[in-house]
Amino acid sequence: MVTLCALTIALADPFLLEIGTSGRVTVAPGLTDTATGTAVTVKDVAKAAEGVRFVFVGESHDSPDHHRLQADVVEALVATGRPVSVGFEMFTRDNQAKLLPWAQMPPGEAAFLEQIDWKGQWGMPFRLYRPIFQVARWHSLPLVALNIPRAWVRQVSRQGPETLTDEQKAWIPRLDVGNKDHRSVFDALIGGHPLEGPQMDRMYAAQCAWDEAMADAALSWLKEHGRPNEVMVVIAGSGHVMYGQGINWRVTKTTGEKTLSVVCIDAEGPREVSKGLAEFVFSAPAPPR
Repeated sequence: MVTLCALTIALADPFLLEIGTSGRVTVAPGLTDTATGTAVTVKDVAKAAEGVRFVFVGESHDSPDHHRLQADVVEALVATGRPVSVGFEMFTRDNQAKLLPWAQMPPGEAAFLEQIDWKGQWGMPFRLYRPIFQVARWHSLPLVALNIPRAWVRQVSRQGPETLTDEQKAWIPRLDVGNKDHRSVFDALIGGHPLEGPQMDRMYAAQCAWDEAMADAALSWLKEHGRPNEVMVVIAGSGHVMYGQGINWRVTKTTGEKTLSVVCIDAEGPREVSKGLAEFVFSAPAPPR
């Protein structure tokens, strides 16, 4: 009986969790409005973002289709006439100053990548992300570094959040680990195994610290540099966006404001997802095995 229960949990599909809006919808390749199940375009995403300051577009880091979609969302928001900034999970906040030259269009790509230490900061091939950076350069959009050093995440995971220094807490001012829906998403993404004991609690606290810090960075940027009616597109892994329970939940918890989310998935064809996964779901062909 125990073995069967564990197997059932392990097979839980992260895209079919019962969180938020109830029900399921079939998404075909392309962009789908989960409320209606209809195919839409990035113009519809931009329209839905009216009055919203944060649009989250969750990705699989190695998918070129996901990054092209992110670039298209940024372009569609620019077309509305609103000021747009682009926040990146890929950069830590201490590198913010190094991001500014890209938007101001100085040295070429190679010099920029060396300056920001792309390989050290992120490491995925830059060509995957190039469409986003090209749109940002064409429109002189501010690029915003959102992340904390990986060593900090490892520290919380291995030693616990109580070991954070005052300096670190300045970037992680609120660490709420009590969101049961977020914990359910986390459980499913790491394989669905029941999480028990101090070690697993620390792993979850590390995920919360990660999301909390990026939410704080995004809010701080708009507070200090935001222009009237500005919208920030947050580029991050889907695990930080799904079901509105990651960075987006922490923005809402802090401010009370609504956000908008697009979650990108890979699928071999039409597939079911929970309506609560995001307001919009982009399905790209699964990468070859």
